[in-house]
Amino acid sequence: MQATLLKRIDALAGPLLARLIPRRRRAAAFVPQSILVIRPGGIGDAVLLIPALRALQAAYPSCRIEILAENRNAAVFEFCPGLHAVHRYDEPGQLRAVLGLRYDLVIDTEQWYRLSALVARLIRTRRSIGFATNERKRLFTDPVPYDLQEYEPFSFFRLLAPLGIEAPAELPVPFLSVPPAARERAASLLARLGDRPFVAIFPGASVPRKEWGGARFRQVAASAVLAGYAAVVVGGKEESDVGYAIARATGALNLAGEGSLAESAAVIAAARVLVTGDSGLLHIAAGLGTPTLSLFGPSDPRKWAPKGDGHRVFASSLSCAPCAKWGTIPPCTHETPCVDADPAEVTRTLMQMLRDSEP
Repeated sequence: MQATLLKRIDALAGPLLARLIPRRRRAAAFVPQSILVIRPGGIGDAVLLIPALRALQAAYPSCRIEILAENRNAAVFEFCPGLHAVHRYDEPGQLRAVLGLRYDLVIDTEQWYRLSALVARLIRTRRSIGFATNERKRLFTDPVPYDLQEYEPFSFFRLLAPLGIEAPAELPVPFLSVPPAARERAASLLARLGDRPFVAIFPGASVPRKEWGGARFRQVAASAVLAGYAAVVVGGKEESDVGYAIARATGALNLAGEGSLAESAAVIAAARVLVTGDSGLLHIAAGLGTPTLSLFGPSDPRKWAPKGDGHRVFASSLSCAPCAKWGTIPPCTHETPCVDADPAEVTRTLMQMLRDSEP
């Protein structure tokens, strides 16, 4: 089932939510033995959920914690060892099986869309927690507020507040664990670079308004190579053509479309810097402790950009940016790209980051 179809179903779920009997609030003091965490959506949100999942694991070490994800983000949970199962939200058979189970606690981490709240309401559970962003709030025993300007990992920690679990002052980094087999495969893919330090480049985007353009990424890659660094293009099959063009023009190593998400993460973990737009791989790099240089357009960097001294952000200069809310970008009449960072400025910043990373 594609994301667009899920959104259509979600639109139909709204009127149904208004008819369902609200959940009753339960006593706060209890120790769950089974928890289902619902996380539909893309890779980035799933990555940024993992610090909260690790806190949940630490608070309830004997608890069985399962995930209800989607096909497009399920692989992310390989980076969080100790989870007991990862079910697929968009696989009808798996969703039916989950609806037939009972959990002590259900946590819906979706920020806005209603379908996951309906799923959480239909599951047999003693207690449920979710964001109170629309009529979905009626369906949880513990609805919690959501802040559109708060860095997203800390928004997810709000969902743990009813359990008495506090957010840390800063995120522990790294908070992702790459499987050893993926690290071995990545080392094999990178062997042709020898000992040369490298810059990882992800030239893709989930939507056109977040694109910077292959030619600009190619310019940055060329500058890195001229400075004595290798450049490695990462991404999925969708980025293989632009990766090939960058590699042909600059001598970069094109790994776009090669291997799994975990193997791409292992490559990023070995990089000096990742250059990318607002993407799932950006959040993977931040979770691994790899410095990032990110390019933002319609999305709000306050909400989505990695924090800390090791990260640099280029935000759109358009007066209307950022405009995206709840994962939706409104129609735009601007002829210029949303992501409008100057390649020369990006290159200068990258060179400084590389110098700072020298041992």
